[in-house]
Amino acid sequence: MDTFTPGKINHFLCPKVCVPMMQNKVVVAVSNAFFSYNSCKWPVPSKHILSNNNCWAPILTRRRLGPVGSRVRSCYGNSKFLNPQSEKHEVRVLKQKMELLGINCDDSCIPGNYGHLLCPKCEGGRSMEKSLSVHINRDADLAMWRCYRTCCGWTGQAFANGRVTNEGMNIIFKVSSPRQITAEGMVLEPLGEKLIAYFGDRMISEETLRRNSVMQMAGDQGIIAFTYRQKGVLIGCKYRTIEKNFWQDKGTEKWLYGLDDIKEVTEIVIVEGEIDKLSVEEAGFFNCVSVPGGAPQTVSTKDIPSLEKDKAYQYLWNCKEYLDKVSRIILATDGDASGQALAEELARRLGKERCWLVRWPKKDHSCCFKDANEVLKCLGPSALKEVIETAESYEVCTMNQVI
Repeated sequence: MDTFTPGKINHFLCPKVCVPMMQNKVVVAVSNAFFSYNSCKWPVPSKHILSNNNCWAPILTRRRLGPVGSRVRSCYGNSKFLNPQSEKHEVRVLKQKMELLGINCDDSCIPGNYGHLLCPKCEGGRSMEKSLSVHINRDADLAMWRCYRTCCGWTGQAFANGRVTNEGMNIIFKVSSPRQITAEGMVLEPLGEKLIAYFGDRMISEETLRRNSVMQMAGDQGIIAFTYRQKGVLIGCKYRTIEKNFWQDKGTEKWLYGLDDIKEVTEIVIVEGEIDKLSVEEAGFFNCVSVPGGAPQTVSTKDIPSLEKDKAYQYLWNCKEYLDKVSRIILATDGDASGQALAEELARRLGKERCWLVRWPKKDHSCCFKDANEVLKCLGPSALKEVIETAESYEVCTMNQVI
């Protein structure tokens, strides 16, 4: 930064995300240490400014300022050195590590942005789709990528500081049971404030999150990691973004989520998603599991396939030892057509004579609540508990529908 004159208004380039926009100037009034922007709309009052021989560059945060090279909590998230030159060096290091793996970064690969590139593993298939999502976090100390083509699913992470690297990157562990995996191997970490608040908005408590070992992908507070466990051992993980994108590592064997909660019970609740399982627990039911995948669009008209060919419902066969002990199964799938189709497919395989079906209450005169979490948010845990306790016999429900 150029030198400034105390007591006068000084103009400099904004060091926040609007740096590339040359028209955005930070206005510095040293007398009262107040900062404002023309179009950045990010005024930052501060009690004082630290300077060094009248030559300094501010580190702008919502709380305080610091000289270049000082370690502060930045507006980008985690604490780090925010010298522009070091930030460029870190981005360059991350790109070099990715390029060693064939990831050709372009101008979209900048901190805080999600870029879409050609996957070097599957090359986008015949259409050469840019299916590789690449993200460098705002602190520029972590890069992560994932190919969203179902036949590929290549994923990994690289660290600018050399942490846990393997030829310049740290690849997320590929799940292949019965090989044991760990949270460290999958690069997971405890939930941060952002995701705890996200669950709080959905009436899910921190206690419930801890009990179910809900985590997040390391370095990214926008990706939830639902850990699947059997006898306390981590056997898989399902990822979800706040925007409701889901995926599992390629080769992951399918299990019911919350399996250890039904190992010694005779009555269980089955829901359609991990958040619904957590919601049912908030209503007082710990004997609840969730299916790991989505619901079918319609009910199949074919006979139930053999165990080896019933791929879509392999999780039921994998958990047969647990399910065979159960005498009553409450199906609390979503209230839409797909959810009802899932309930039918589950009942066909589990035996309709031991299944009960939840009827979601009316939201208004034209529609009902969709799932357990929506009831929990809108009506509370007591209402959700009552809905589950008043589930009807599946055979009676289907008979009434026919009539």
